[in-house]
Amino acid sequence: MKPTLFVLAAGMGSRYGGLKQLDGLGPNGETIMDYSIFDAIRGGFGKIVFVIRKDFEEDFRKKIISKYENHIPVEVVFQSIDKLPEGFTCPAERVKPWGTNHAVLMGKEVIREPFAVINADDFYGRDSFAVIGKFLSELPEGAKNTYCMVGFRVGNTLSESGTVARGICSTDENRHLTTVVERTEIMRINGVVSYKDENGEWVGIEDNTPVSMNMWGFTPDYFNYSEEYFIDFLKENIDKPKAEYYIPLMVNKLINDGTATVEVLDTTSRWFGVTYAADRQGVVDKLQALADSGEYPSKLF
Repeated sequence: MKPTLFVLAAGMGSRYGGLKQLDGLGPNGETIMDYSIFDAIRGGFGKIVFVIRKDFEEDFRKKIISKYENHIPVEVVFQSIDKLPEGFTCPAERVKPWGTNHAVLMGKEVIREPFAVINADDFYGRDSFAVIGKFLSELPEGAKNTYCMVGFRVGNTLSESGTVARGICSTDENRHLTTVVERTEIMRINGVVSYKDENGEWVGIEDNTPVSMNMWGFTPDYFNYSEEYFIDFLKENIDKPKAEYYIPLMVNKLINDGTATVEVLDTTSRWFGVTYAADRQGVVDKLQALADSGEYPSKLF
């Protein structure tokens, strides 16, 4: 069974004011998301599921989904802040979404096969889709508790315009994830990739240190764990307006409980995205160079 690609796109409207971020960056107006879909198709994925907000469904279907319909099956699910388990009511002061793992939960009714989760606005690169597609497609039928994460080499994920936030990963001898520690300021200093620690000190790390770019691989049993733990999360955080139910929170629990393993998959892909406004032209230039080199056709869809 071919794996499914689950694209987290519910934050689009709030972050960018409508769908303006879908301004074309590629040679023929392609969005970053177009490259992810193209790479997923050639990486062996068989279906795309988008999680979006209901209020921009019409715009999204017209501008985005229509491009892919003749290339791969597409489904849409919706995230809203009031979609909570029985017994919980969304507080009136809550305006933020409940986080990435809440968004993942929205796929439970339509995903029955191994699936990868990505952000809509990150460029992940061909190799990353190839390695995660291979892992998921080779899982035995009915596999459970055997997950993965694409570990990008931190030196391949930096911005030339400022610091970036990344989840720095530690692994055991089997390349299974042991921890993900979010570091909110990472940059290259005097040629060395460094992060600012809790004491405000800069700590150097190797260029090949794996980091999470929110590219995860799961099997459908993950939904059940996420539902159960979301109830615990809400009991503790329902009255905290900014608390979010993130994927690493769930993953760390499953690892620490000994419930699941998460294999960290190495990739040679170079991540890029528009973290800062100043990054935009650099992304345009990189996508043009990828087309010029033949890595991608000049027109994807």
